[in-house]
Amino acid sequence: MDLIDAPSPNHDSRDGQQVDILLLHYTGMKTGEEAIQRLRDPAAKVSAHYVVEEDGRIFHLVAEERRAWHAGVSAWRGHTNTNARSIGIEVVNPGHEWGYRLFPPAQMQAVLALSRAILSRHRIPPRNVIGHSDVAPARKEDPGELFDWRGMAAAGVGLWPVPRAATWERSEFFARLAEYGYGVEDEAAAARAFCRHFRPGELATVPDAEMAALLNGLLAMVS
Repeated sequence: MDLIDAPSPNHDSRDGQQVDILLLHYTGMKTGEEAIQRLRDPAAKVSAHYVVEEDGRIFHLVAEERRAWHAGVSAWRGHTNTNARSIGIEVVNPGHEWGYRLFPPAQMQAVLALSRAILSRHRIPPRNVIGHSDVAPARKEDPGELFDWRGMAAAGVGLWPVPRAATWERSEFFARLAEYGYGVEDEAAAARAFCRHFRPGELATVPDAEMAALLNGLLAMVS
């Protein structure tokens, strides 16, 4: 796997924190070139470890042992220090603001290869292969409902549930969603983020039987 060096100055120490999250984003800008320029701009104070272009080229911006600045205000499984404990991959896509579109096969193949390489170097559990919207559901939509989480999981990166029926009231659904990892302060946003990842064909803000079955299947995989 060839990497293109494009160093960013926007990083600092992990302060001894071990990496246990792989966090995927879309760039949400008109072009990959614009996104890379911003991620390398000291004034922007944002970065990621890698950027994957639509043609499959992979740009390396920040060394994995350093903390890149990509997650912002976020939380997963009760921890808010997401940047310190994660590797961030920005996947080039205009996003919902500039014309959200499918991720090309060459790009997804590169994301998969890069993710596998990262997982070989760090102890990242499958449930911690997540998207920006998973850790910041009220703020972020990326990498969005067109990202192929199911295909990634089938190739050994992340999880995809086998549904297991569950008869939960609304409050229990959100308690279980928090148990899995989501912040549920904004319940509607959390439900929508869950759908973006695990039921991309229908984004709901109110839990239903299918969502409960998917979540129950996930919890069975990590119990």
